[in-house]
Amino acid sequence: MIKNILITGCSSGLGLALTKLYLEKGYKVFGISRRKPDIENENFTFKEFDLSRLETIKENLTAFINDIKELDTVFLNAGMLGEITKLSTKEIQEVLNLNVFANKELLDILAKIKTDTVVGISSGASKNGSKGWGSYSLSKSSLNMLLNLYSKEMVNTKLLAIAPGVIETPMTDYIRFDIDDEVFTSAKTLKNGEIQKPEDAAKRLFETLKRKNEFESGSFLDVRKI
Repeated sequence: MIKNILITGCSSGLGLALTKLYLEKGYKVFGISRRKPDIENENFTFKEFDLSRLETIKENLTAFINDIKELDTVFLNAGMLGEITKLSTKEIQEVLNLNVFANKELLDILAKIKTDTVVGISSGASKNGSKGWGSYSLSKSSLNMLLNLYSKEMVNTKLLAIAPGVIETPMTDYIRFDIDDEVFTSAKTLKNGEIQKPEDAAKRLFETLKRKNEFESGSFLDVRKI
């Protein structure tokens, strides 16, 4: 029986790499994103939707997800960095809406169908406060706690917040090449650290999930430290 995978933010970066990897391995993949990736595969089902539209998530996605009926793994991958340097309430709210509250709405839907594993794509920034990364760090630490809290409610589902390491994307390219690393030392850390291709990060996540039973539901994991 073909297993079902649900991936948000499936059109680029890690989400696209995960989509292609699971399709290559014979899974049926359901993707949600603002734009359709260039994938033609009979096992790929796409739903165009902007997850920043919080108030309409349940209205637009409940039927789509319920029709899947049973999910092996869900990757809550869609997210945003927010602007470096800003820490205004408006900026924080915009990032929290997509990185946290959209996932809360999705978890409410997922709780009503058979879902084996939910992976929230977190970050080392959720544990390490870095100058200029305020909104992103707050959102990812909140995502960690959101998954921890839902692990007490979704007792038949394994929920994990996983930091996949630094991935080469337009977002990280911006931080590495356009930010003054003398002012924002986190940019210097990125420049000097390990940078993965999205495809390598996807494979690393796939291998990590083979060990999911070693970890308590609601845990935060950093793939670089396990």
